[in-house]
Amino acid sequence: MANIEKEIGDLLKQKGLTIGAVESGTGGLISHLITNVPGSSEYFKGAVVSYANETKMKAVGVGEETLKRYGAVSPQVAEEMAMGGKKVLNVDICLADTGIAGPGGATPSKAVGLFYLSLANKDDVSSRKLELTGDRVEIKQKVAQAALEWLKEYLISI
Repeated sequence: MANIEKEIGDLLKQKGLTIGAVESGTGGLISHLITNVPGSSEYFKGAVVSYANETKMKAVGVGEETLKRYGAVSPQVAEEMAMGGKKVLNVDICLADTGIAGPGGATPSKAVGLFYLSLANKDDVSSRKLELTGDRVEIKQKVAQAALEWLKEYLISI
């Protein structure tokens, strides 16, 4: 049965790369999907679910000033999560997410469904903005799927 998680695993193995994740709004769903593949221990080294800002700072080194200036739901925080996770987990690639799954948590400038994904590799870090609709579970599933699609796209491109 071919699925994106298996395709990602095959690509990681072919390229000899390891991956980890630092998840906030998805609560570990990205890691769950990756580790559904038998043999994923060959390339998946671990994850940090950094739901609270304190955990973002203490576990993966997100800057307190970054959180104050931009808020937890920002590309800057997502990128610091991915870079910090790459170091802490000692991986070649780290995915990160931060966002508002709802139904609460929105602000006038940040709506439910706003998420930022980040991908850090050996040379670079980048982020993507998502604006999603649905209930809490649907939004989390859409974010995890988008993260996996981006990872696959990245792996094919290198």
